[in-house]
Amino acid sequence: MTTAKNPKRKKVRDEDFDLIQSINSGQVDKFHDLVKRYEQKLYNFSLRMCRDHSDAEDMVQDTFLNVFKYLKDFRYETKFKNWLYKVAASTCIKKRRKSKFAPERELSLDEFLPSDEAEATDDVPKWALMPLDRLLDEELAGAVHRGILAIPRKYRMVIVLRDIEGFSTAETAQILNLTESNVKVRLHRARLYLREKLKGYFKNDQ
Repeated sequence: MTTAKNPKRKKVRDEDFDLIQSINSGQVDKFHDLVKRYEQKLYNFSLRMCRDHSDAEDMVQDTFLNVFKYLKDFRYETKFKNWLYKVAASTCIKKRRKSKFAPERELSLDEFLPSDEAEATDDVPKWALMPLDRLLDEELAGAVHRGILAIPRKYRMVIVLRDIEGFSTAETAQILNLTESNVKVRLHRARLYLREKLKGYFKNDQ
């Protein structure tokens, strides 16, 4: 009995494809271009996951060091940005485990909210759709940031990737090695918690 071979996956040609190919073909100096392209985005992501600017900077540096180390293993089977954030998420988790502050107790949304997966939704909350300049110009930005930092990390990672970074449910699941169902449940709980924190700003948000 013969077994059919799985066809090779088609390479994903995104906006980073040519740059990654150049770096992996020996033009290592172009890695600086890659850093410039993503360092601010990764810093913003890191700052939402950490509570300190210095920790966020360290996380960005560690992420790029890991990217440089493992870039040749990138197989172009997904967008580079998705792979990059997978590295960043992994770096964040490892950094947290090594931190002397890691044992701090986080509140449990499992106790705060019901666990019925049927309640999970992909609806994006109103604050996530607001123009960035409005969030930056108003005190709402500070309230959102504080609210996100108050969410337990496993939920925070999901809401940041979905509602701030704009990844789809499927992409978030791939980045965090979760099922899509799990992502939806965590996202739903995180949004409900954050909505409670921001109810003074969005009295009519449903």
